[in-house]
Amino acid sequence: MSTADAPERAATALAGPPPRILAIIAPYYTAVVTGMMDGARKTLAATPGAVLEVVEVAGAFELPAALRMALRSGEAYDGVLLLGCVVKGETDHYDFICSAVCDGVMAIAAETGAAIGFGLLTVAEMAQAEARSAPDRHNKGAEAMSALLVQVGLRRAWSLA
Repeated sequence: MSTADAPERAATALAGPPPRILAIIAPYYTAVVTGMMDGARKTLAATPGAVLEVVEVAGAFELPAALRMALRSGEAYDGVLLLGCVVKGETDHYDFICSAVCDGVMAIAAETGAAIGFGLLTVAEMAQAEARSAPDRHNKGAEAMSALLVQVGLRRAWSLA
């Protein structure tokens, strides 16, 4: 399956009622995350009736904690989309943040079995982030939403939702 086919596959793979999706975004790099969110919205639009709620957190480091809070909130989300961007700088901060966020999200996903779409760009320079948030077939927000919808479908197929 090519990336260009991902939205169609996700929409056709999802049986049942329209999903309720929560997007938790870390808009530190506003233009990049906005581009990813646009791609995610376009992908979700292929799923008729889907509901999308969006909340913002301060930065990428806050994504796992916000994910945990959302899952414990009692809200009936079918899935959670996480979007953010970390650009490598001159210090080790990049390595610590990227590891902490990825490990935190994976631990929550494995523990809870929640349907999660993970769209954290970890790039060496801003041009890479811009390329991955552009409105084309390489948009990582669209890819993360597509993956999330497939996970929602799996949860439903296995009667976990």
